[in-house]
Amino acid sequence: MIERVKIMKNELKIKKCTKCGLLMKVMPNCVDNECETLCCGKPMMELKANAVDAAPEKHVPIYEIKNDCIEVKVNHVMEVDHWIEWICLKTEKKEAFVYLNPSEDASAVFKNVKSGVLYAYCNKHGLWKTEIDKL
Repeated sequence: MIERVKIMKNELKIKKCTKCGLLMKVMPNCVDNECETLCCGKPMMELKANAVDAAPEKHVPIYEIKNDCIEVKVNHVMEVDHWIEWICLKTEKKEAFVYLNPSEDASAVFKNVKSGVLYAYCNKHGLWKTEIDKL
């Protein structure tokens, strides 16, 4: 009998290749603690939100609730060599990604959200998150 791994429903699991920089979203399907994901012949590193020593005020997503929407911003530069690549909303039932380009605003709007976790990924300083206060 296969034992299911208990996962946090609002936790986003992202792995990064230490050689080429590839990011991969991991679906919760492996029940073996010894399982490794390889890229470029090496194990990929799991990213932990807020794990990088950088200025949180420039990386943590902030939000404002307006009507039935959550408007998300990250107070971060959006330059060719340093920017927020994406913002994600993760709830128990869905994930929504907004992919960004340099020179765009680091912002996103998500509709009909009651709770969840907001993530932002900086190409230089990694993964950051903030919990949405339950409405």
